[in-house]
Amino acid sequence: MNAGWNTADHPDALAENWRRYAAHMRVSPEALLSMEQVHGVHVITVDDEMPLWSVAERPQADALVSTRLDVVLSVMTADCAPVLFSSHDGRVVGAAHAGWRGAVGGVLEATVQSMRALGAGEIKAAIGPCIAQSSYEIGEEMKAEIVAQHPQAERFFSSALRLRHAFFDLPGFCAWRLQLCAGVQVESLEVDTREDARFFSHRQACLAGDARTGRQLSAIGAFSRGMGE
Repeated sequence: MNAGWNTADHPDALAENWRRYAAHMRVSPEALLSMEQVHGVHVITVDDEMPLWSVAERPQADALVSTRLDVVLSVMTADCAPVLFSSHDGRVVGAAHAGWRGAVGGVLEATVQSMRALGAGEIKAAIGPCIAQSSYEIGEEMKAEIVAQHPQAERFFSSALRLRHAFFDLPGFCAWRLQLCAGVQVESLEVDTREDARFFSHRQACLAGDARTGRQLSAIGAFSRGMGE
């Protein structure tokens, strides 16, 4: 079930996987919207006037928000944090790709802001399967960059055995950034993609000697009370 269009998988297999994902979400493959994720903070609002795009035409962004009932928003990950958002009534939804650069840069806050612009009040956010702190060893340069932008983030690091290395709590950092946004409730699945063989993991693939790996897909669609509760 690899959903990574930029991976080395066979195009026919990827297309079939995409068809199955779309069928599970009860939309056409064209209505399962994806992005060319670039570890940035750009959010695309998918409004009623926006034409749908094909996978080959997917725009560069790291978050999507919408109120449309005919589309499903998706994000692809293999250790980065997929974060799905919904307003309390399910009418405004969002999907964000939060690697460490995007999370530090503010992609989650930008997603919340874009949902507010669509009328969302209280928002629920779910952090999906991603790399856990015990599996995410980083160098001092990356830590210094994060702390330089967010001095209070020091608490999301623990010491590593290797000199000038530390373990970074990516899901904890994401939850913290979201909790600073008023009216956002956060929950995390607390699943470590590196340790759980059900999921693709770039870090685990690299440690195994082959950086090639797939991508899992996280997706969400808006809800209309007229469709039943």
